[in-house]
Amino acid sequence: MSDIVSLELVLDDESDAAMREEWDALAAADLPSQARHTGESNRPHITLLVRPSLPDLDAAPLADALPLGMTLGAPVLFGAGRTRVIARSVVPSAALVDLHARVHDLAGAGDDADHTRPGAWTPHVTLARRVALDRVGDALRVLSEHAPLERSVRAVGIRRWETATKTVSEVVGRGTLEGC
Repeated sequence: MSDIVSLELVLDDESDAAMREEWDALAAADLPSQARHTGESNRPHITLLVRPSLPDLDAAPLADALPLGMTLGAPVLFGAGRTRVIARSVVPSAALVDLHARVHDLAGAGDDADHTRPGAWTPHVTLARRVALDRVGDALRVLSEHAPLERSVRAVGIRRWETATKTVSEVVGRGTLEGC
């Protein structure tokens, strides 16, 4: 998928700041980190849906699911080859799995990225991309020294990210895009 549209859960200010502290700890240790991605759209989030195109949605029916408290768990690794993505796992509560299914029902059938399809989705918050295999241990050590193994966070909105136009728009929530 070259041009994509994604729907992403965004966090409240306190949760966002906590995740940025983890990004900053990795960057301070001279490791890859999302803190190095300085684009306006970069913020901690949990991707719900990714596909090549998506019509505008009336997402009002999703508003009742927010805010949504969640628990972040231990770091997880994604990828193959010489590098990995390091992310914080999200414990998949019944409420989170239900919201994910509702998002996909609302969006209708589409060419979803495999990792966001219901039944195959691994909810997570990305901390670093392209971490060389020989630095994964260093990154995990930094995270264990600077972050609790579990962390409570709260999602307060859903945003839409379109790579073709590099635009972010709020789908559900009030003022959740500040500081995107």
